Amino acid sequence: MLIVFALSVSTLVAQSGEPKLRPEMLVTTDWLAGHLHDPDLVLLSVSSSAEFYKNGHIPGARHIALGTIAVTRDGIPNELPTAEALQQIFAAAGVNDTSRVVLYGERYNLMAARAFFTLDYLGVKARVALLDGGLDKWVAEHRPLSQEAQVIKPGHLTITPRPELLADTADMRKLIERKAGEATIVDARPAKEFTGEQLSEDVNTAGHIPGARGLYWMDMLVSRENPVLRPVAELRRMYTALDAQADRPLVTYCRTGMQSSFDYFVARYLGYEPSMYDGSFYEWSQQGLPAEISTKK
Repeated sequence: MLIVFALSVSTLVAQSGEPKLRPEMLVTTDWLAGHLHDPDLVLLSVSSSAEFYKNGHIPGARHIALGTIAVTRDGIPNELPTAEALQQIFAAAGVNDTSRVVLYGERYNLMAARAFFTLDYLGVKARVALLDGGLDKWVAEHRPLSQEAQVIKPGHLTITPRPELLADTADMRKLIERKAGEATIVDARPAKEFTGEQLSEDVNTAGHIPGARGLYWMDMLVSRENPVLRPVAELRRMYTALDAQADRPLVTYCRTGMQSSFDYFVARYLGYEPSMYDGSFYEWSQQGLPAEISTKK
């Protein structure tokens, strides 16, 4: 299903041959400051610990616990719960079909990117974006924080799950059997884990899925001190270097499907139609499947 969808989708492509940017997927801190009181705005703070939210959140934000949208299943961490469970979680946070959802989160927005992928997978009608720079940029600009818990009116959220966005191990095995150049597989882990110089946590296999290209998710940020996305032209060059193309499958993965959420988000922002292997190298290595070692990413 993944491969059929990826090959049949008709991506909007600019005259230059590049996929069409989706600017609505990213909002600035200036934009958010001016729209905090919009009646349709739902601001979600995503983190693995309650302290991230309790210690100070952007006024009006509601908390989404990472552990409710990324669970351990069959020994594999960070798997998606059922679509019905996810629907209840986001509806309980007040997300409606007509909402303008803005996400920010722990670890330089990494967890917000996972929430974006989750909502994308659910096929929600709500408009969803990441806050560029997240809480780090908001705080650096001395904008207000709150410690007040929000009184939330549950939303009415319609979902239309899109299983084609979720690759499994069988899909990945088929992809690596294809001819070189017919698919783009993107590894979002740090370079040393990709090359095999260093093992990923709790993974005993070195290297990467055969044919994959490395793009460490943090390399797409300006810096840790200013964790906004790099300019679009730079991001495009990064994906062009991976030989990403709008008319063929692009699948992201990492250790357990968290870092790859960020590569997924940026690919979609740039106009590609990506999918994600959330079992990632953790599941791949547990099944004893082949891995490549390389000296460059």
